[in-house]
Amino acid sequence: MLTRRHIRVKVMQSLYAYFQSENDSLQTEEKFLMKSMDEMYDLYLLLLDLFVEIKDYAEDYMEKSQRKHLASEEEIDPNKKFVNNVIFGWLEGNSALTKLLEIRKLDNWKKDDEYVAILWDEIRNSETFLNYMSSRTSTFEEDKKFVINIFKEVIAPNDKLYDYLEDRKITWVDDLPLVNTAIVKMLQKVKPEKEPVLTKLYKSSDDKDYAVELFRKTLLNDEKLAGEMEGKTPNWDKDRIADLDTILIKMAICEFLHFPSIPVKVSINEYLEIAKEYSTPKSSIFINGILDKLSKEYKEEGKLNKMGRGLM
Repeated sequence: MLTRRHIRVKVMQSLYAYFQSENDSLQTEEKFLMKSMDEMYDLYLLLLDLFVEIKDYAEDYMEKSQRKHLASEEEIDPNKKFVNNVIFGWLEGNSALTKLLEIRKLDNWKKDDEYVAILWDEIRNSETFLNYMSSRTSTFEEDKKFVINIFKEVIAPNDKLYDYLEDRKITWVDDLPLVNTAIVKMLQKVKPEKEPVLTKLYKSSDDKDYAVELFRKTLLNDEKLAGEMEGKTPNWDKDRIADLDTILIKMAICEFLHFPSIPVKVSINEYLEIAKEYSTPKSSIFINGILDKLSKEYKEEGKLNKMGRGLM
C-alpha cells in the first residue's frame, strides 16, 4: 500500500516537525514517523469496516420498516439484494479484518454511527443504487461492480466523512487518496472463488527499513548535508528558502550519497513531485536546479556510489 513517494512524504513531515519543535529527541520523532505510517493502516481498516456497518445499518432500517403499523408492500417484503451483496458478506466474515479491528480498538462507527446513517441515505438515493435494486437477483460481477461504484461515487468523495477523518487524525488527509486507491484495487482483484485478501501496509520489509534509514541518515547528517548546499544557491538568501525546500533537498542529497540502489533520476523526480504538492509554486524549479547541479558534480567527482545499470 505505502509507496516510496508516500514514505518520503511521511519522512519529510517528521523532519519538519523535528526542526520546528523544541524537542531534540531523535527517538521521539522516529516513533512519530512509525506511528504516522501505522495509523494509515487504521484508516484502511476503518473504511473497509464502513462497508459492513452500512450493510448492518441498512438491514436494521429494513427491519424497522417492516414493523411499521402501516407498512407498505415493499416494506413488508423488502428487496434484500443490497444487504445480501456477496462482497459485504465476505468483508463481514473476514476473520483477519475482524481481528485487526479488535486488536487496534477501531470501533469508530459504533461510536459515531451518524456518519453511517449519512452515507446510507446518500447511497439509497443514488442512481447507482436504484439501478442495482431494480431486480432482486444478482451475479457476482454485478455485486462487485456495485460495491466499487458506490465507494468511488458516494463514500470516497463524501465531504462530511472527509471532515470527520481529518478531525480524527490530521495525517489521514494525506493518506486518504492512497488508501482509497488501495481499497478499489483490492476489490477489483476479488474473484468468485476467492475471498478478499487484505492489502499489507508495506509492500516489503525493505520499505519499512527505507523509511527509518532515510529519516535517521538525513537527521544525523544534517550539518554535512547543509554544507553540500553551500554555494549552490547564490541568488537566494537562506531566509528566503522555504524550510520544506531545504528538507527536501537534504533528503535528496542523502539518497544520492547513502542509498546506492536508488537511481539519481528517481530521487530528483520524486522530490520535485513532492515539492509541487507541498511547497511553494516555484519550489520545484529551485530544487531541480540545485539537485541537477549537485548530481553532475557528484558524478564527476565519483561520489555517486550507485549499484546496477542505469542508476547514475
